[in-house]
Amino acid sequence: MIKQLKTRVLVLAAVLSCTVAGVAAAADVKPRLIRFGYGLNEESVQGRAARHLAQELEKVSGGKLKMKTFGSANLGSDEQMQSALVGGAQEMMVGSTAPLAGMVKEFGVFDLPFLFNSEKEADAVLDGQLGQDLLKKLEAKGLVGLVYWENGFRNMTNSKRPITRAEDLQGIKLRVMQNQIALGVFNTLGANAVPMPFSELFTALETRTVDGQENPITTIQSSKFYEVQPFLTITRHVYTPWVVMASKKWWDTLSPEEQKLIRQAAASSRDFERQDSRADSTKAMGTLEKNGMKINTVSPEEVARMRQKVQPVVDKYTQELGPELIKQLNDEIQKARN
Repeated sequence: MIKQLKTRVLVLAAVLSCTVAGVAAAADVKPRLIRFGYGLNEESVQGRAARHLAQELEKVSGGKLKMKTFGSANLGSDEQMQSALVGGAQEMMVGSTAPLAGMVKEFGVFDLPFLFNSEKEADAVLDGQLGQDLLKKLEAKGLVGLVYWENGFRNMTNSKRPITRAEDLQGIKLRVMQNQIALGVFNTLGANAVPMPFSELFTALETRTVDGQENPITTIQSSKFYEVQPFLTITRHVYTPWVVMASKKWWDTLSPEEQKLIRQAAASSRDFERQDSRADSTKAMGTLEKNGMKINTVSPEEVARMRQKVQPVVDKYTQELGPELIKQLNDEIQKARN
């Protein structure tokens, strides 16, 4: 009898302990409104992932952490949103790694051409030691890197002609991301590379301020570039991720429990977004064809030739980014490849 009583007391104590812990954790989560900005439109891969993140965050926080999402660069370009996060004027965003390279030069590794053969290799590097080390470097710059979403393998479109070899890029004004590696790569291949914020791109293509651009298939489709670009060339020349980030100034005001829930929701959004992106790429190709784009794929032999042409650019930025970093990157890719 005494033994049974002791058992009941222990069980009751355990239940009370869990209840108290649950109440304490709930008390550590305050009602908050989080502004989350992104560059693409609401019907894009980014838009769907942003909605998933908002829904997941509300669910895991019992409705206390609410997120308002702003697409189509309504809160500004990636660079403008980064500045807003650093200053504490905006809470969260997702953006390209290219502008981040201006703050943390090592992010430039993802602009090096012809690195990855598959999404699996990219996932292994981004979620592995190198990718996580890069996220940690953002804290010293006023940002908290949470997870990587997939932007994807980039391909070229233009309004002049099909690109079957490097020489076909001669005389084409090609919008590229605002970083020196992209400029070096495309100028070396023969294009006239023009750096420009993504938010200005459609109008620039429409008015022929630029002749072409390079982006993943899903972005080309969701941004309706087929309306102003008749030619699509599959090159898969660069794999680019997006980074989900928070303002460190704001992050430091959160409780450990709130930070934990945001990280949990961000991880869920990463898994959702990657799966959605890969499924959407296949569908997007069909949509682009239906809308009249003339699509060609550069041959493996020509890709090898392009890789050889841009090797001096790779060598230059290997020295600038750090040979040890590039060795770590190549080692992690090789490990994933094997």
